Amino acid sequence: MPAFKTIDQLDVAGKRVIVRADLNVPAKEGRVTDTTRIDRSAQTLKDLVGKGARVVVLSHFGRPDGKRNEKYTLKPVLAPLSQAVGVPVIFGEDCIGASAETVVGALRAGQVALLENLRFHAEEEQNDLEFAKKLAALGDVYVNDAFSTAHRAHASTEAIARLLPAAAGRLMQAELEALGKALEQPKRPVAAVVGGAKVSTKLDLLGNMVAKVDMLVIGGGMANTFLFAKGVAVGTSLCEKGMAETAREILRKAAAAGCEIILPTDAVVAGEFKEGAANSVVPIDAIPADKMILDIGPASTETVVVKMASCKTLVWNGPLGAFEVKPFDQATNAVAQAAARLTEAGTLLTVAGGGDTVAALANAGVEEKFSYISTAGGAFLEWLEGKTLPGVAALAQ
Repeated sequence: MPAFKTIDQLDVAGKRVIVRADLNVPAKEGRVTDTTRIDRSAQTLKDLVGKGARVVVLSHFGRPDGKRNEKYTLKPVLAPLSQAVGVPVIFGEDCIGASAETVVGALRAGQVALLENLRFHAEEEQNDLEFAKKLAALGDVYVNDAFSTAHRAHASTEAIARLLPAAAGRLMQAELEALGKALEQPKRPVAAVVGGAKVSTKLDLLGNMVAKVDMLVIGGGMANTFLFAKGVAVGTSLCEKGMAETAREILRKAAAAGCEIILPTDAVVAGEFKEGAANSVVPIDAIPADKMILDIGPASTETVVVKMASCKTLVWNGPLGAFEVKPFDQATNAVAQAAARLTEAGTLLTVAGGGDTVAALANAGVEEKFSYISTAGGAFLEWLEGKTLPGVAALAQ
């Protein structure tokens, strides 16, 4: 992870500060339905306002395919952003050109402007340098506070950072510091919980994890593939049988790296995947041919909880079972709640994120109790996979 500046190291009084935020929030009929990303972006904007900066906020919104489309206007974000920051936010009808220049030129110290959707211009996703120069002309300093878009080399995340003095915003800083503590300079032993449906979507992640952690708990549908690879009959469970040799190769890599792989020893099985389906707990070597595994069993859950108690760091990505459908959320809930208790006791650093993980931890009631939960899906996953994130690399001092 590169060394990077933060906004504490910037002299921003009176200066135009371009902040790349991720305000790509859920909206319905012109109203924002979840303000989490807006609220998380607010601290950077508040700090810059407090330092007397003239703040220019850039963001994408949806997928307008490089053309102006009012369905994807950022206007619905204006009111909740103003409320979160505590000052009225001015709106610019475009992110470049005369209208943007007029809005930014009129800003006074401590004021904030939100410019229209970056993706109304195809050049944004093309990482076009000329487009980045037009964005950069609106500011004196660049702050990237959108870790969730850092895995994409776009004009507003990568090219612009090479044109202006650049720093990480509060959200980006928190994310990078949490991830650094989790896998780059972790306190050991380090455990990882990796769940989800398919091994094929997490090959790079698993390959990177076994080289970095001391204990890897594999759950969800992907555990079935590993069990099948070890000769276990998994009934009608979701299973990528064609990935069996790949799973065996990951097991060999783990053994060579001294990483303990923890697979279920018992399972909750049912004949159908629906809420309240008749279910039973069986040993992993006794899965009925007409049943499917929908959660790890209580003995497996207890094993994970006990082993986790001896760890200092936990990285979590993906549920252990089909948590969306009760009662198949029990193992995920129990392990998450145990991790939360250890976090509150100060003995375990817990960092989680990606895809269904945030929803699974919210379902367990622990979304406020982990050390850090990332709302960045793809960027969090690519970081776990050991990949360089262009938006982060561009901030390197």
